[in-house]
Amino acid sequence: MRTYLDFEKPVAELEAKLEELRAIGAGGEPVSVGDEIGRLEIKAKETLAQLYANLTPWQKTQVARHPQRPHFSDYVAQLITDFTPLAGDRKFGEDEAIIGGFGRFRGSSICVIGHEKGSTTEARIKHNFGMAKPEGYRKAVRLMELADRFEVPVISLIDTAGAYPGIDAEARGQAEAIARSTDACLNLGVPNVATIIGEGGSGGAIAIATANTVIMLEHSIYSVISPEGAASILWRDTSKAQEAATNMKITARDLERFGVVDLVVAEPVGGAHRHADATIAAVGDAIANSFERLKSLSREEIRTRRQQKFLAIGRKL
Repeated sequence: MRTYLDFEKPVAELEAKLEELRAIGAGGEPVSVGDEIGRLEIKAKETLAQLYANLTPWQKTQVARHPQRPHFSDYVAQLITDFTPLAGDRKFGEDEAIIGGFGRFRGSSICVIGHEKGSTTEARIKHNFGMAKPEGYRKAVRLMELADRFEVPVISLIDTAGAYPGIDAEARGQAEAIARSTDACLNLGVPNVATIIGEGGSGGAIAIATANTVIMLEHSIYSVISPEGAASILWRDTSKAQEAATNMKITARDLERFGVVDLVVAEPVGGAHRHADATIAAVGDAIANSFERLKSLSREEIRTRRQQKFLAIGRKL
């Protein structure tokens, strides 16, 4: 069953009417509804296109958080063959919020690391809504070190509201784990490509997104803090989240202009949650093209370009 966002109400009403008419047609009623169905289908598509052509930053935030948006596991299922997940950080335990392992991407060996939010209530609880604890980032470091040792490129898929802020996570060194994961990304001698597929929240995102190429889906967001968190700090009023989202410049096009991300992948009309397969395929093409541009570089050139890329952010503003 499709979940509609608040601003999609006009589309929801049209599609509900379409379902009623289709049910009448399927029921063998003598009334002809074919012409009306065709008219409503066209109107629903036009309305959806108009809505998604003019999304505000807050509406993009809602789309990025849509529960039916494809998750890490969906991307792995469609893009990676022979995927073998590896568990544990060899220090404390396993963290299901970050999944990682090795497989093959378009015929070549690959290391894949990413946040998994889960698609059902049980899965969301299991994966802690994609909010990783220190052991998740230490697992990511372990996988990146393995990939570097065996000269296997790394793909990161980012979709998290942020690192888990609980007392237990802080007690086990959350900040240190995030810093070491970011450092591991920067020091890889193999190419790494990161894609923001939903939310890219704070250090919890950048810990695995510090890559040679950072890709961002059109309706994803990437920010140092959530709009609600920013509103709470700046105005002590979370109802100002929409204003915060606008002022924070968290959308893909804004971040591309600032040089924070390198490439924005367009989503089909209606967002990735309506066209998961097409979106995943487009991301796969963007990742493949990014690796193609990096494959001729030496290990030292890969490190240097990555570091220079991040040092240059903000210098031209």
